[in-house]
Formats: sequence, structure tokens, C-alpha cells
Amino acid sequence: MIALVDYGAGNLTSVRKALTSLGADFRVPRSAADCKRADALIVPGVGHFAATAALDEEWRDTIAAEVRSGRPLLGICVGMQWLFEGSDEAPGVRGLGVVSGQVGRLQGDPDRRLKVPHVGWNALDFRSAARILRGLPSGAEVYFTHSFAPPVTSTCVATTTHASTFASVVERDNVFGVQFHPEKSGDAGLRILRNFLDFVDQGAC
Repeated sequence: MIALVDYGAGNLTSVRKALTSLGADFRVPRSAADCKRADALIVPGVGHFAATAALDEEWRDTIAAEVRSGRPLLGICVGMQWLFEGSDEAPGVRGLGVVSGQVGRLQGDPDRRLKVPHVGWNALDFRSAARILRGLPSGAEVYFTHSFAPPVTSTCVATTTHASTFASVVERDNVFGVQFHPEKSGDAGLRILRNFLDFVDQGAC
């Protein structure tokens, strides 16, 4: 069973539909303790990083403990940003810190008509082999809508460029994050979610 974490800012409707179409067994936990019954966790998100403050110490400690025990964790958009140590969007709000780095604001380029927020389809440029990207070609396009993004670090397995280059997919052990919305990214996005579910089913993380 997948725990789909709802902290009031997640795009749960679209994610639910995508998971249902893939035949996934998922629940929305009512409390942090309910996460302990899950085989894996997904933290979605849209909007402002400050919304993640709703995941208080009990949630943070529980999710961090589950990750340490080997539970697979997937962060989507703001949920991916929450995996990092923090974001310049809300300096007083800590991230989960299971991935090192600070999320920063995207830069636009008026001369090239590249605006912020970055909204629309863009390509994934693969940096290394990744389980979450299995079956997809480098250059596959996915759907973004964001103004902040994580830095390119050792956990980054795919980048995307919008005026500047940022980490669009991270993977480390049993932790995965995607800056885009796989639930709105057509076949490529469903493949990424299927890959995550396969890892959970196979105990491959």
C-alpha cells in the first residue's frame, strides 16, 4: 500500500487518478502514524514551499524514520523540493533534509521569452542511469509548473534547462524526486510512476 501524503497543498486529485489508472493500492494517511503501515510514500505538492510547514515534527520524524528503514519515498514538484534542506521561497521552513542542497528561484531570460514561473513541457536530459527513468529516452518531455527548483548535485540523475539548468529528477537509494508533474505528463509521466510502483513491488529500493 502506498501512503499518499496530504498536507493541504498536494495535487491529490490528479495523482489519485494516475495511481488508480496504474492499479496502485494507495491510501491518504490521517496521521503520521498511519505512514508506518505503508510500503512506500508519495509526497506531492503545488504552490508555495511554506505549505510544507504543515508537515510538523511528528510527520517529519516519522517519514524520515521510514526512509531510514528502507521505505521508498517519491516527492513530486514541491514534494520533491521538500526532500532537500530548505528553499529560498520560505527561508524559515525546513525541508526533510534527506537530500543535500537548497532550492533556489529560477531565472528567466526576457531576450529568449523564457519567463518565470516555468510552465509547460520541457525535456529531461539524463545524466546517469536511473531506476525511476527506466524505459524512457533522454530528451523525453514532461510537464512543469514552478518558480523554484533544486540545484544540480550528486543525487541529480536528470536535468532540465529553462534559462538556467536545474535538477529535474533526483535519485538516491530509496529516495526519488521529480520537479515536474508525472500525473500530467502523459505516457512518460505514467511510466515514471509505474517504475516507482515496480520498485516498491519488487523491493528493489
